Amino acid sequence: MRAEVLEALGRNPRHLPSKYFYDARGAELFEAICELPEYYPTRTEIAILEQALPAIATDLGHGRWVVEPGSGSGIKTRMLLDALERPRAYVPIDISKRQLRDYGGQLQRDYPALAIRPICADFSQDLRLPAEMSAPVIWFPGSTIGNFSPREAEAFLRRLRRWGDGQAELLIGVDLRKDRATLEAAYNDARGVTAEFNRNLLQHINRALGADFEPRAFDHAAHWNEEIGAIQMFLLSQRPQRCHIDGQAIDLAEGEGICTEYSYKYSPPQFAAMAGRAGWREHALYTDPRTWFGLFHLR
Repeated sequence: MRAEVLEALGRNPRHLPSKYFYDARGAELFEAICELPEYYPTRTEIAILEQALPAIATDLGHGRWVVEPGSGSGIKTRMLLDALERPRAYVPIDISKRQLRDYGGQLQRDYPALAIRPICADFSQDLRLPAEMSAPVIWFPGSTIGNFSPREAEAFLRRLRRWGDGQAELLIGVDLRKDRATLEAAYNDARGVTAEFNRNLLQHINRALGADFEPRAFDHAAHWNEEIGAIQMFLLSQRPQRCHIDGQAIDLAEGEGICTEYSYKYSPPQFAAMAGRAGWREHALYTDPRTWFGLFHLR
């Protein structure tokens, strides 16, 4: 983490890896974001699942391994497990050990017959999966794929393909392109929860690396970049300041931004083409009536 953070802050322009949003407090704040009226992806995807899961479960059949990179709170995962007929095992993968432990324990109590094999890891890196796993269903809901650049997303999809030795199926949520006003409102909520989530990234770095950032000395900002097709989220320094990580000084000018997140949005053909280059083919696409969000079933 120290090496990644220092390397990212040393770039021009500066940025921070968005995966470090998700310490225990960050995970709690993101769950609160999902409940906000401006943040449409979660409720839109849940509505899609309510309609599509019977057909998806029929396609997948029974006795499947379910692997979920980035397990979150599992609301949508419970919907999938309930729809599937006798899933063989569930493998949640998460970078937050506390969240993984709490969530895995609760899930085991609620599904006592289900084998649960949690893995605490950074799912964007190579990792070791259970040797006995075969033909997994990789479950990647939400819009996390948008946090990767298109090049990184394609490489990640290629890595997921290797998880199943060519026999995996992938259910992946993708936030689709839409008007600027809707997109920017989703990342600039009126209650300021997203701003708190953004600043908590600095709190996480302070706790984990002994840094001395002052989160309240940064403003939250998010805007749609039409040229690259992404929302960009920033922390803007309110004044000239010097911060330290592991004895290394980072000087920030007034108004200087640290980019903390990219959230790329795709049209359905764009995403299908990228998945195709990574070795996947589209089996089905489920969307809402406004085509704001897509759940792709890839093989």
